[in-house]
Amino acid sequence: MTARKERPKQDGPSKQDGTGARRVAANILQAVLNKGETLETALNRELGARDLANHPSDRAFARAISTTVLRRLGQIDAVLDAMLDKTLPESAAFAQALLRVGTAELLFLGSAPHAAVNCAVELTNSNRHTRPFRGLMNAILRRVTREGADIVKAQEAGMTNTPYWAWRSWELAYGADTAAAIADAHLGEPPLDLSVKSAPQNWAKTLGGECLPTGSVRLSHPGRIEELEGYGAGDWWVQDAAAALPHKLLGDVSGKAVLDLCAAPGGKTLALAAAGANVTAVDRAGGRLERLRENLTRTKLNADIVKADLTDWVPGRKWKKILLDAPCSATGTARRHPDVLHSKTAGDIASLAPVQAKLLSKAAEWLEPGGTLIYCTCSLEPLEGPAQVGLFLKNNPAFSRHPIDAQEIGGLAECLTPEGDLRTLPSHLGDKGGMDGFYAARLVLPE
Repeated sequence: MTARKERPKQDGPSKQDGTGARRVAANILQAVLNKGETLETALNRELGARDLANHPSDRAFARAISTTVLRRLGQIDAVLDAMLDKTLPESAAFAQALLRVGTAELLFLGSAPHAAVNCAVELTNSNRHTRPFRGLMNAILRRVTREGADIVKAQEAGMTNTPYWAWRSWELAYGADTAAAIADAHLGEPPLDLSVKSAPQNWAKTLGGECLPTGSVRLSHPGRIEELEGYGAGDWWVQDAAAALPHKLLGDVSGKAVLDLCAAPGGKTLALAAAGANVTAVDRAGGRLERLRENLTRTKLNADIVKADLTDWVPGRKWKKILLDAPCSATGTARRHPDVLHSKTAGDIASLAPVQAKLLSKAAEWLEPGGTLIYCTCSLEPLEGPAQVGLFLKNNPAFSRHPIDAQEIGGLAECLTPEGDLRTLPSHLGDKGGMDGFYAARLVLPE
C-alpha cells in the first residue's frame, strides 16, 4: 500500500497548520525523484489533492517546498549526508522526502523550526513504512536547525546543486565563470514572462510589470495567472523571454505561410499567428496538441494543426519559412523546471542528437529555394545546438548560415555567438531575473 493511500482520515477540511501542504510536497518529490515523473505532471496531480482542494495558500506552499528542494537538492542532501549514519531503506522513501522537505524549510524557506519539525514527525508517524523513523526524523531535523546553516555557508551553492555532467558540459562550452553564473541563476524562482499581441509597454503598465528589450512583459509577483487582466480575453500568453525570440528570426511573416515543427504546446505558433502568419503547426503529441488548440481558442488566433510523426510525414508541398523547435534535453529551462537536471543524463543528450539531426534534414527537404529555416532548442548543451548546425552545413553545402543581428533580438548582443547564432543563457538579463537557455541558428537555401 502506498503512502498516498494511507493518508489519515480527517473529519473536516484540511488542517490549516501546513501539514497537508507538506504531505503533498513529499508526494511530489517522491514522484519526481523516485518514480521519474516530470515536476509538471506531479504538480498537476498532487495539487488537486483533497487536502488542498480549498486552500490556495497551502497549494502555493506545497509548490514552493517541492521546487525549492529540487533547486537545492545538492545542498540539502549534503547536509543530510553529514548527519545520517546510513542511507534510509527504499521502503522509507517517504521519510527521505520528508527529511528533504524539512531541511528546505529550515534552511531556505524560513519556516518556524517547531512547525517544520513537528509536522515532519507527525507525517512520519502517519505512515506504517516510515513510523519506525519518527525518532530519527525528530533528531535529524533538530540537528539541521542547530547546525545546518553553518554547513550551507561553506557550500558552493551553484556547483553543489548541479549534476557533475551538466557542470562539466557548461564549463567546457562557456568557461568556469559562466558555468557558475548559469548554475547560480537556477537557484531562484524566476519571474513570469508574457508574450502579448500588441502594445507591450501598455500591458507592462497595466499589469504592474516591466517591458523587456525583446518585447516580453515580465511580472515579478503575478499571483494567479487566470486572474490577471487580459487572460480571459486572450490578449497574451505565458512564454519565457528567450523562447519568444526564435520566431522573430524569420523576419516579416504577415500574410505568409509558415511551417512550425514540433509546435506543441504552441508558444511560437501563437506568436507567429499573432504576427499575421498562416501557420501550419505539426506535432506528434496528442495531449500537447490539445493544449495548443485550447491556447489558440483563448487567444482567438488561428493555425492549421497537424498531428504527425515528422520522420514519416509527407506534407505534399514546401514552405519559404520553417521553424523547427527540435526535441532536446531542455536543460535551458531548469530555471522553471528544476526537475530537468535530475531527470537527464549525458547519455540522454547523446541519444537525442541523432533524432535532432534527422528532423533537421527532414525540415530542410520541405524548404523552398530562397527560403529560411530556423533550427532551435531549449538546451544549453553544444551537442544539441551548434554541433547539429555544423554537421548539417557540412552535409548540405547548398545551405548557408544567415547571421543574426542584435537589433532583431532587442539589442542583446551578448546573446549572439561569434558565428551569428542566438545563444541565450540563464545568466543573461541577470539583473532583471534571467532568461531560459536557448539556441537558434538561421539557415537559408539560395534561389
